This record gives sequence, structure tokens and C-alpha cells, in this order.
Amino acid sequence: MARRIHFVVDPQGWCCMGLIIFVWLYNTIFIPKVILFPHYEEGHISVVAILCYYFCSLFCIASLLRASVADPGKLPENPKIPITEREYWELCNKCNMMRPKRSHHCSRCGHCVRRMDHHCPWINNCVGEDNHWLFLQLCFYTQILSSYTLILDFCHYYYFLPLKKENWDVFVFRHELALLRISAFMGLIILGGISGLFYTQLMGIFTDTTSIEKMSNCCEDISRPRKPWQQTFSEVFGTQWKILWFIPFRQRQPLRVPYHFANHV
Repeated sequence: MARRIHFVVDPQGWCCMGLIIFVWLYNTIFIPKVILFPHYEEGHISVVAILCYYFCSLFCIASLLRASVADPGKLPENPKIPITEREYWELCNKCNMMRPKRSHHCSRCGHCVRRMDHHCPWINNCVGEDNHWLFLQLCFYTQILSSYTLILDFCHYYYFLPLKKENWDVFVFRHELALLRISAFMGLIILGGISGLFYTQLMGIFTDTTSIEKMSNCCEDISRPRKPWQQTFSEVFGTQWKILWFIPFRQRQPLRVPYHFANHV
């Protein structure tokens, strides 16, 4: 099945996403140059530490780019509604289109999204049924990369042996302290914000509720049966293989579930 590229024309979203890419690029360039490579050359750390950092960095930017351009679950203009599922569809009072229950109209994007959680300016896209798993991976790998960066910043001054070789690039050598302070500051800010967001997202999956449903108090916990957490996570990630939940380089295959759960189209 072909995957559509979803591109939102929103200057505010472009600025927010550009800021995230700048922070990622800053740490990906200067942390190895200031900490990892010099300490590796003097035998203080192994090559595994460098590979792990680039591994986390690669997965972080991959999940960011894929979440920003992936179709979150935009409904077509004339959706084909199966006869057996018509009772689970409703009319949107903003775009006057039929949509499945638990869908929401995004005023910023201008269309309805299946099982929309929220519109995130940091990825310049909605977080919906088809890209929610990528957004979770982004939060997860951003936390790991930020934590790893903060640990390296700390170890550089308080744990690693002092560097003997000082014939680095002149700019980097003179501004080493400032560069690492900026890195630590950005790491603390991002780690604090992402940790709270990631916890909220996990609780939403555990309870099978979206952020919009929590704010509007329309979860209908009484009428909708509670599902096991393994099932809710499998539906979000599109696979029951838990190891694949951590890999952004794949295609999500929607899992068909009984419609009385009101979770999928």
C-alpha cells in the first residue's frame, strides 16, 4: 500500500521544527568533536560509546523526519463507508464530511484526522492514527539522546581524565566550555519537556484515550471496553512484535480489531 507524504504549510511549524533540527545538529556535531573523538584518541573511551551516540542520533532524526511528513490519517474527500460500519461514523460539523468516531477536525491543517491525538508544531504535523507510533519513537529517542549528551557533558569535566592533546581546531579549543554549557542547557530543557510529554502519551495508550478525548471528557469509559495494554500498543505501532516498536525504518500495517472498540477505521 502506497504511503502518502503529508506536508503542512505552516510557518510557525517550520520554525519549531527548524529549532529542533538545529539542536539535534548542534549536539551531533560538537559532542563528538569536543568529547567523544578526543577521549577516544587518548584511550579513555571505546568506539562503542561513539557508535551508540550516532546510533541514537540517527534514530532520533529519522523518527522526527518521518513523523513530520507521514500522513497522520487524513480522511479522503469521499470516503467509502462499509455498510456494517455506518453506525460508527458521524458528520463533522466543520468540514461537513463523514468521519469515523474518535476522529477530530484539525483547524490548523484544515481536515479531519482518524484518532487524532493533537497537532504538534514541533513536527509541523498532526499526531494521528498513522503516525502516532513515530511520534512516540521521537519522544523516546530524544530522551535517550538528551540524557546521553548530559552524561557526556558531566563526565568530560568530572570523570574522564584530562586531555593531553590540545591541537584541536582553534575555535573549538577556545570555546569548549561555552559549547558544552550550551549543549547541557539545551539537553536539560528538551529532556524536561519531552519526559512529561512522553509520560502523557504512554498513559494515553495505556488507557486507550487521546489527548483531545481527555480534554473534552468524552472517553465513554463505560460504553467502551478496556483493552489490554499489549493490544493498545500493538494497534498504535501496527505490529505485535515488540522489538519492531523501536525501529522507525519500517512501514506500519494497521491491525484490524473488533469495531466495538471504536478504535480503527
